[in-house]
Order: sequence, then C-alpha cells, then structure tokens
Amino acid sequence: MKVAIIGGGASGFFSAIAVKDNYPNYDVVIYEKYKSVLSKVKITGGGRCNVTNACSSIKELVNAYPRGGKLLKKHFTVFSTKDTMQWFEKKGVPLVIQDDNCVFPKSQNSESIIDCLVLTAKKIGVKISTNSKITSIKKIDSQFELYFENENKVLSDKLIVTTGGSPKLKGLEWFEKLGHKIEKPVPSLFTFNMPNEPITELMGIVVENALVGLQGTKLKATGPLLVTHWGMSGPAILKLSSYGARLLSDKNYDFKVQVNWVNEQSNENVLQELQSIIIDNSNKILANYRPYLLPDRLWLFLLEKCELSQKKKWSELGKKGLNKLVNILTNDIYSVKGKTTFKDEFVTCGGVSLESINTNTMQSNAVEGLYFAGEVLDIDGITGGYNLQAAWTTGFVAGKLS
Repeated sequence: MKVAIIGGGASGFFSAIAVKDNYPNYDVVIYEKYKSVLSKVKITGGGRCNVTNACSSIKELVNAYPRGGKLLKKHFTVFSTKDTMQWFEKKGVPLVIQDDNCVFPKSQNSESIIDCLVLTAKKIGVKISTNSKITSIKKIDSQFELYFENENKVLSDKLIVTTGGSPKLKGLEWFEKLGHKIEKPVPSLFTFNMPNEPITELMGIVVENALVGLQGTKLKATGPLLVTHWGMSGPAILKLSSYGARLLSDKNYDFKVQVNWVNEQSNENVLQELQSIIIDNSNKILANYRPYLLPDRLWLFLLEKCELSQKKKWSELGKKGLNKLVNILTNDIYSVKGKTTFKDEFVTCGGVSLESINTNTMQSNAVEGLYFAGEVLDIDGITGGYNLQAAWTTGFVAGKLS
C-alpha cells in the first residue's frame, strides 16, 4: 500500500509518522515542493518554535480556535496538548513551559523540533522527496495519479493533503475541482496599521495586560499590547485580528479599535481607583503619579490626548477631568487603516471547508482515500502554540487512515 503526503510541514510529518506507526509495512512518501521541509516550523515563535500550549482544559483550548474548534474538541481527547509534550519529550526533546503557557523546546531553537521530526520519520522508513511540486491530481479507479512539475507521474493508494494555508483562492482551486467546498482564504494573526495616529511616536512601549475590542462588535481580546512605528501589535492585537479575520477583510481593514489600557471593564472601579489617588496623593501633579503603573510615555500621551495639563495637581482634576481620564483609560479609540502580515509566518482563515470532510476521520466526503490535515483546512487558532497543536492533532488523526 502506497501513501503519499503532499506537503512537508508540521501536519505532513506528523501524519506520515502516524501512518507508519499504524501501518509499518506501508510505503509512505512526503512530497515537498520546496528544497527544504518544515520551513514554517523553523521560523515560528521567532525561531524558537512555539510547539504547543500547556493548557489542558479542552473547553479552554476550543476557545482558542475562531474556526475549527468544534472539530478539534473531539480530537483533543485522542491527541491533546499533553500528548504533544509527551511525544516530543519521549523522542529526546526536553520542553519548557513559559508563564503564559506557551511551550518551547528547552534549547530555544526550532532546529530541535525539526531534527526530531525528520530523524523520526527517516528512522521508521518515511521517504522525503523535496523539490517535488505537484501540478495536478487524478483519481483513477482506486488509485491516485500525482503529476509533477518535472512531468513525472506517481501512483498512490491513499493521499493525505497537508499543504498548509494558502493566501490566495487560486492555491485551493485544485481541491475545489475534486468536489470540495472552499472557504475563501483571508489573513489571520496580523498587526494593525495606524498611519494617521500619533501614538506611533511611542513605538516600543508595551502594556502587559490590555483589553482591546472592535468598535461596533462584541469581539474582544486581552493580553500584552505593543505600540509599533506602524501601529499596534502584540498578543492582544493578534488575537483580535484572528477573532475578526473575516469581518476585518470585509471592511477592507478600515475600522476602529477600542483600547482599554487597564483591562478593567467596570468604569466605576476605575473611577474609584482614581478617587483614591486624589485622596492619598492630592498634592502630586498628574505627570508624577501614574495610575495602574502605566508606562511613563503612554501616561503623558494620554494626558495630552484628553487635554489635561501634566502640571495640574490630582486634587485639581474635578469631576470633568476625572471622567476624561476614566474614558481614555477604558475606551481609547484609534483608527486602523491597513494591516501588516509577516509573510513567512502568515496564518489564514479559510481553506477546505470542514463540511467537505468526515470530521471523525479527516477523510474527504468527495473522494475516498483522500485525507486532509493542518492549515489547508478551515481551521486556525490564536497566537500561543495553538496552530501547531492543530497540525499535530489533525495529522495524528488523518494518519490512522480510518
């Protein structure tokens, strides 16, 4: 029995290894169109490789996937984040868990993960064929005919597609021709461009726990927020971009973001906090006492934005001044016009619709013997190791060939 894996990324390698674990006598080949495999794994997590997330609650995990969470919910009982960690550590790759639950190799180098996957695959007999770009696939009777750019043709009995996310619809057309529904791909996990907002002058400032939302929607996200020279980034912004990926695409990335700098949803609580400052530090000037330990430059910027003198004493604020501060701390609004997507690390919302596959087995509903795994499907998660976990889990399940 011959099994072809199209795509030498995380889900490709994991599904290939799973096939050989389940069917040791099968002939398994990974076909990668580029000269090197696992290129996205190499750069993820800033080159350190955020392998997974240490969160063990399936309910919490599912919430990290704006698309595909329902499918993953059932499969996390089969191969979870804990299973991922145990798998790599048993293969000789020690891992570390950060305070934010992100899991990295102890080496802090993605090569540790790449070497582990490649060596494991080769050890159990998986063949790896690079520079092998497939141009078309045909199903003839019970076999697949794979046609390559160099005009070679290969026959395979089973096929697992793990080609990753495609930024353009054209890259998914061949699956559509095979009878699959395609969800239009749009970027997910991107930063916000603010060309007309002076806050960009504060580039480099980080607020460790902000709450951000899309104006006019109920979409919100929390976490660190980074001010950049082009706008805003950081986990809070990336999460929000993921939750609102399709909506923001429809808006052509022209929208308003609401920033709650203190991550306190009760305005009354913020008002009480400021009133306590007035009681305890009435003679201090605004510039010299920052509420919620906000970064200095940001605090001065916010004072200027709400037209309050830095030299004014806290006791001189008055009701109007207090309300201005409460509003800017909890509902600061910025205009976004455009996005920045890091080309090599792009994540897409969209792909092969989950309606087109058997969600129990990852096999195509349209073509028997054809399976899908990874980001080629309409599955994507927020930042924090979730996208790689989806690759490990779906690859593991697809590799059962059931």
